[in-house]
Amino acid sequence: MKRRKFVASSAAIGATTISASSLDRISNPLAANNEVYELRTYEISFGGNRGSLMTYLSDLLLPTLTYAGANHAQMFKEVGDPEPSKIWVMVSYPSMDIYQKCLEAQSADAFILNGKDHADAGKTYNRYVSSLSTAFNGLPQMRIPGDEKTLFELRIYEGPNDDAVRRKVAMFDDEEIALFDKVGLDSVFFGKMVIGPYMPCLVYMLAHDDMAERGAAWGRFVASDEWNTMKSLPKYANTISNIQKIFLEKI
Repeated sequence: MKRRKFVASSAAIGATTISASSLDRISNPLAANNEVYELRTYEISFGGNRGSLMTYLSDLLLPTLTYAGANHAQMFKEVGDPEPSKIWVMVSYPSMDIYQKCLEAQSADAFILNGKDHADAGKTYNRYVSSLSTAFNGLPQMRIPGDEKTLFELRIYEGPNDDAVRRKVAMFDDEEIALFDKVGLDSVFFGKMVIGPYMPCLVYMLAHDDMAERGAAWGRFVASDEWNTMKSLPKYANTISNIQKIFLEKI
């Protein structure tokens, strides 16, 4: 009886807290064509054979995900090969349903059987870290860069709370993505992390020709009147508590 009273009281509190006016302030729901992004990081163990892991990823995992419906899959390594060495895998899915289908494909008997041919890959790393993000409404689908783009900048913006991240997403959707395009910062994807480390946060990737071209584009961005006006608006204040930058190249 006491438990029923507690549940009933909780429901009443929830009904009071989540009012119609509160729902109006929640950011726009995802459009039907917004992609889902998975980022995996495989940390190479000491003395591990990175080649065997790359073969497993390129010959089994990525083709399986693509066959199951993933839109795009790409492997990266960090520029300069810092220690410990890592392999990054970026996968875009058309929807959460396709993401679930890809998970099921990795549990299928055929995948497990073929995985036995890549047993050495498991000796290369201890585990991998994965995160899942949903595409921004301002860029609902990934832009595939041209071959001239050889440097990729992955940026993770951590926020002090969920509302701060929501406001930063709105800043990108409403103004900042368009400014990136104007100054020559080539966007690959933008995603709000829904599962993974550093939450609450958002993650996005830019593509550059090289470091010199990157520096010139960012210089145009920070010097623009649009940015200096935008960043001073109260609605965008205090949205970021930490920024991580990882420079990658395709493998």
